[in-house]
Amino acid sequence: MSKGLKLSNNSFLFLCTSMYFGTGWSLILFSFPIAPELTIDNYYMQFVPQITAATDFFTYMTIAMMVSAAIMIWMEWKTNYKWYPIVVLVGVLAATGLTTEFILPLNEIMREGIKDPVVLQETLDKWMMLNKVRVGLWTVQWTALMLYFATKLYKAQ
Repeated sequence: MSKGLKLSNNSFLFLCTSMYFGTGWSLILFSFPIAPELTIDNYYMQFVPQITAATDFFTYMTIAMMVSAAIMIWMEWKTNYKWYPIVVLVGVLAATGLTTEFILPLNEIMREGIKDPVVLQETLDKWMMLNKVRVGLWTVQWTALMLYFATKLYKAQ
């Protein structure tokens, strides 16, 4: 594979990890603090349309990430650099499993409409806790690729 294609693939994967990283930390820093103010009357517009749009977009991006990480692993297979995209791929798979098994069902409960304030708070608490774990996984993915590029840059000097 040419250096240009290799750089394009690896940069694309870093772009995707950066999008997850930024989205996750934005949630924690800017959306989670308003959770105590949400009620059964106002939570829907604060969360559901955004979550639906993000789920639709990130579903396709995640598939592209897995393909890109597999290509990167293949390109680096005979080097020690293979471990960086392996960490990314494992992180993507873990975050995807967490999302499909635990977070998406909570998204569906919120999308269907919650009428009980206690159920709303319990759902939001679970959703935020699970998302903190997912943001941790996204942070590991981003860090692994940042270290990949930093190590490559350091080696080149």
